[in-house]
Order: sequence, then structure tokens, then C-alpha cells
Amino acid sequence: MRRILPTIAAVALAAGLVTASPATAKPHKPKPVDTSKLTKAVTVNGILQHERALQVIANRNDGNRASGLPGHTASADYVAKKLRQAGYRVKRQKFTFPFARELEPATLTQLEPTERDIETATFDYSGSGDVTGQVVATNDLVIPPSPTPGSTSGCEASDFTPAPTEPAVALIQRGTCTFETKASSAAAAGYDAVIIFNEGQPGRDELLTGTLGTPATIPVVGVSYADGAALADGTFTVRVTTSTEVDLNRETENVIADLPATGKKVKNADQVVVVGAHLDSVAVGPGINDNGSGSATILEIAEQMSHLKLTKKLERPVRFAFWGAEEAGLLGSTHYVDALSTSQRSKIYANLNFDMLGSPNYARFVYDGDGSEDGVSGPPGSGEIEQVFTDYFDAKHLATEPTAFDGRSDYGPFIEAGIPAGGLFSGAEGVKTDEQAATFGGTAGDAFDACYHQACDTITNLSIKALYELGDAAAHATAVLTMSKTGLFPDGSRKAMGKSARAKVESNGHAHIR
Repeated sequence: MRRILPTIAAVALAAGLVTASPATAKPHKPKPVDTSKLTKAVTVNGILQHERALQVIANRNDGNRASGLPGHTASADYVAKKLRQAGYRVKRQKFTFPFARELEPATLTQLEPTERDIETATFDYSGSGDVTGQVVATNDLVIPPSPTPGSTSGCEASDFTPAPTEPAVALIQRGTCTFETKASSAAAAGYDAVIIFNEGQPGRDELLTGTLGTPATIPVVGVSYADGAALADGTFTVRVTTSTEVDLNRETENVIADLPATGKKVKNADQVVVVGAHLDSVAVGPGINDNGSGSATILEIAEQMSHLKLTKKLERPVRFAFWGAEEAGLLGSTHYVDALSTSQRSKIYANLNFDMLGSPNYARFVYDGDGSEDGVSGPPGSGEIEQVFTDYFDAKHLATEPTAFDGRSDYGPFIEAGIPAGGLFSGAEGVKTDEQAATFGGTAGDAFDACYHQACDTITNLSIKALYELGDAAAHATAVLTMSKTGLFPDGSRKAMGKSARAKVESNGHAHIR
């Protein structure tokens, strides 16, 4: 999954979302659909079988399943094989993307006035280099941080003191603009390397990692808020080293399979429900929760729908999509939507997205399609999809919490094209509050997934209970959207005609992009 975005207003502008007051967003309840056969057939054991296979693939491929590397290709091979064995015709949609990875860990050493090593991390798309120079902070740092995120450090050329003639390293605070904007502005101002430190609010104080989205010409590294604030408080000389590989035309793929609606009285065969999850991991780990959990869940759903011979009971066809290059900026799903003709795009009834369903310290987050939480709703129909999930959990006496409908995962290109969407999320690097711990259990003050985007995101980094609860809800929603005779909403996808899903790495993301 890609990481947290900035303000709701910025997301609404970027993704074409609709600002709506909660009072005007009251989705109706769909007519009941019996989903019990599918929810009983979809099991945690089935999901874990696929998760274990993905772990084995990562073990055999340098510990990761990142797009553009052998581990992702092997993961796609596995998914395609399982789908074919279940009776599906499989399409492997190839595309190229800007690939980036770290060859050697970054180092950051303070040399003067005293020597010390500082924990650091290479930004995706950082340039390679070995730079020794004076640290020069932007002139608009917010130390101590404001109660809510809002630093504009490095967002404007005027934020930078002109670089000295000797090598210099820009020190920039995380905030409202993209990391790419900060890094490119520093390079334009003449700096030889960049250190970006976390902003400092709860959940935004740890070692900062992220992506620039486009290749940089100079080294760009991240540090924690505490280390960044310390470097801002004095005059320091540091040495920064990075070693990276960037390939602007690396090939990867989406894996796609359809289950048609073949009943004799089907009237909605041209209303396709796309059920998606990204298959790739980050390069530093196997990604068994992010997003092996989502991929394994929809693969289990696909297998069971075929085994139950539901094709004759479907009112709408379902398309299972295992996206590539999500971690590079939602590139697989964006490529898919952009490659659709106007006619094809108009036939997408809805998108369900499942990205991280097994977080160890989990919560039951439902995409806030109706905008009741933040006042920003998705395309028409998104609120009805949200209610499918909340009604399901309500019936099970399980609490839920809305999560911002901000396009940070692979539903982003769909909502940008005007297609209704919804989904589930069990939490990433955010910290569980006392209130959330009281509601969902788990440990307050700890991250929902302490191994998010790390090497420890392995088969042991899963909550079986989360997979059971969210996996069943995913199966239920898939059945409701595909089997409802009357539909949940008017076919709002027709409003997507003529629109395209532009790749906006700066506004779509579950990697840190700002």
C-alpha cells in the first residue's frame, strides 16, 4: 500500500471527488442478497495457503516481490496458474514503468562538530552519490511542529538559501507538498544532496521513508523528526551516501481474469464489477500483509466463486485484477483504466479494492465513500458500496471506522474516472488510539502494522482474526455487487465516459509522497 496523503481538499481536487455534507449523503439500503454460500466457502485457511506461497516466492527471490524484479514475476505466475486451475481465462497485461531500487543502504554521518551516525533511508528514485557538505535548513521549518500537519518547508524556491560554492546538503521538513517538489527545488537551488525529516506530529515522527515518483539527480534521504530537528539546531557537516538503480522502462504486468454472468435472464452483462488488489511488494520486504493479504483474499474469492459455479447466478460479471507497480504510484491500475476505450470504461459498474486486510494490530476501516467523516465523497454509488460493508459488519456486531476516501490505493484511478468504488483496510503505519483500542482491541500507541514496508512483513506479520473478519466482508461485498438483481445504484459508471485516469504519483499513494 502507498502511504498517507496531505489535505482532503488537495485530494478532492486531484482525484475529482465531490465535496458533500454528511446530511446530504444518505445511501439507500440494497435489497438483500444471500451471500452465505460464498462467505462460508471463503476461508482463512484458503487465504493463508496463498500467503504461504507468496512467502516462499519472496524467500527464493531476494526477500521481495517488487514489480520489475523476479519475485513479482513469480507471484504473477502463481496467481495466473491458480486462476487457470479454477477455470478462468487469464490475461497478463504488460506495461512499462519507471523502476527504482536501492542497491546499498544509505548512510548519513555527522562529521562536525562531533561525529555520529544518523539512521537514514534512501528515497525511491533518489540519485546515487557520495556528498560531504554543510547542512543548510530551509528558512521555514516548523519546530516544534504544529498540532496538525502543515509545514510548507521546501515547497517554494524562496524557501531555500542560495547554496554556497562548496558542497551543501539541504535540510527540509515533511509537509504539504510532494517530496519530489522538495527535492527538485533543492537541486534547482544548487544543493548537492537532500535530507528530508519527518514533520513531528504523532505518527509522523519516525524514520521517514518514501518515494519521489520521478528520478532525482542528487542523493535524497529521510530521517526522523528528532534527528532532523537536531540537525536544524546548529552548524553541522555531514556525509551522505546513496547507491540506487533507476530504469525508466522496466516491464511489469497486471493479472486479470473474468467470471462472466451467464444466466438466461441476465440483464446487466455489460456492468462489470472489478475486484482488485495489488500484487507487488516494496523492494525491502516480502509484503505478506501489504499486500499479500489483499491478493490472497481475492484469489480465494475467485477460486470459490468458480468452484461454486456462481457464473449462472451472477447478475453482473466480475473481473479479478491483481495490479502491478502499485508501490511505484498506482501504476498498474492507472495503466488498466487508461487503456480502456470509452466504451469499455463506461461498462465498469464499480471497483472494490482490498489493500492490507491482515494487520497485526488491526482495525476494521471502511472507505468513506459517502463523505460522512471528512465531507469528501466518491463518485455516485460509492456511498452505497460503503453501506454494503457497514451493514455486513453491523449484522455481525462488529464495529467499523471510516477511512478517508483519498485515492491512496488502486481505487484512485477508478474514482478519478468517475467510477464508484469502495473497500476495506486494516491499517498501516498509523498509530492506534486509545479509543480505537477500546473499539477494536489491540494495543493503543502501537502502529496498526509495525512491519509496514519493512523486511519483517512476513507470514508471521498477520492477524488471523483480521483475515477472517475482513475476508468474509470482502466476499460478501463481491457477492452483493455481482448478484443483486436490482443493483445498488444507478449505473453511475456511464458518467465516466470520456474521462481518463491520469497517473498522479503526487496525489495517489500509499508510499510516502509527502
